Amino acid sequence: MRIGELAALVGVSTRTVRHYHHLGLLPEPDRRANGYREYRLRDAVVLARIRRLTELGLSLDEIRDVLADEQGRELREVLVELDADLARQQQAIEARRARLAELLAEVELRPDSAVSPEMAEVLRGLPRGTRFAELDQGLLALVDTAAGPEERARFAEMLRPLAEPEARRRGAEIYARMDEIADASPDDARVAALAEELAAYLPGELAGLMVEQGADGGWLEELPTAQREVFRLLMEILRGRTC
Repeated sequence: MRIGELAALVGVSTRTVRHYHHLGLLPEPDRRANGYREYRLRDAVVLARIRRLTELGLSLDEIRDVLADEQGRELREVLVELDADLARQQQAIEARRARLAELLAEVELRPDSAVSPEMAEVLRGLPRGTRFAELDQGLLALVDTAAGPEERARFAEMLRPLAEPEARRRGAEIYARMDEIADASPDDARVAALAEELAAYLPGELAGLMVEQGADGGWLEELPTAQREVFRLLMEILRGRTC
């Protein structure tokens, strides 16, 4: 088959095919006497494999390694692996469609509607009504959106104790007090007390994750100075516990 036929069969452009030739991902076939390249079934399979791997999020360097590992394998083996790629992609699409169906079934979409079902359940149990509460829940939603399925489930499970009635009451008090110090100075006596209370409020596994991954990054620049100081002291307390 010609390059245009190959591209149409796999669902890419001829420019993409030539780009993969240039990168060495797709070997160029021999040219016939008339000067045209003649592509075969294996070329189509390799091109389809490249397309699926890019859709699964692999970089071109990673794809090159995968294809190198597959050299010398029987065509049937490659087709089986390609089928597995498609199955994984189909599962991901089905999961997204299921979530969209849940959203469409809701009478009114809320700010927490776009997160995973596990995180949405947790967020609905956390206290609301203060500026700091909305900021905190926005950050939690951002973490949930960026995480993979297993990480989302684990993170939501860590947060679940905070939705319990007593923890919810304590959380509402802490959020309100965080709002109160928005215009305070970093050396305000309430700052250190809030850091201590936050350290006692956080579930142990969540606190461990904060120490492991660092929860005092660039996003803190969005906060007033006194609230930033609360988190700086909080991280000192949490890190001190792990020493």
